[in-house]
Amino acid sequence: MAVCPAGEDVIGFYKQSKKDFTAEVLKPLQEKVEPLYVIPGSDAEAHARKRYPHKTLRYVENSLRPRNLKTLLQGMPLSFQRGAAGDLDATYHFTFAGSESATVTIIIRASTISILDGLHGEPNLRVTADTATWLGFLAKENNLPWALLTRRIKLHGNLKWLLAFGKCFPS
Repeated sequence: MAVCPAGEDVIGFYKQSKKDFTAEVLKPLQEKVEPLYVIPGSDAEAHARKRYPHKTLRYVENSLRPRNLKTLLQGMPLSFQRGAAGDLDATYHFTFAGSESATVTIIIRASTISILDGLHGEPNLRVTADTATWLGFLAKENNLPWALLTRRIKLHGNLKWLLAFGKCFPS
């Protein structure tokens, strides 16, 4: 209810007077001392610290664990953290192989993300990965150093670009 208190039982009051609704319904909820659940390093954490300093932050893990490439690519814009991206200006080429294959360009610029089919432009980092291994790495089931040693994930470029990419998707 604290997230979205405007059910059918109060929508009439909201439509009648937004000012009164805010004062009588929203303000008490915003001022209530209660825990807020956030992902560490997320934009939600930064917003909660600033907007609700009186609330206790409780940390949770990102429960989004894509099990296929299509779900991963569709979910990236949703889990992308604009604040964490900051002034990052980078282009990434991903080549996925194995049970699912695809080539994808991911551009992070001006706190936005663009995902394009195919390889476009000059990348800061090229990642070639077995799809199942990459998805396992994201789900914390596979170890990145081991995947790099066994060549199931190959990086072409400076590792700092992968670290910068990871900060845009805290978990």
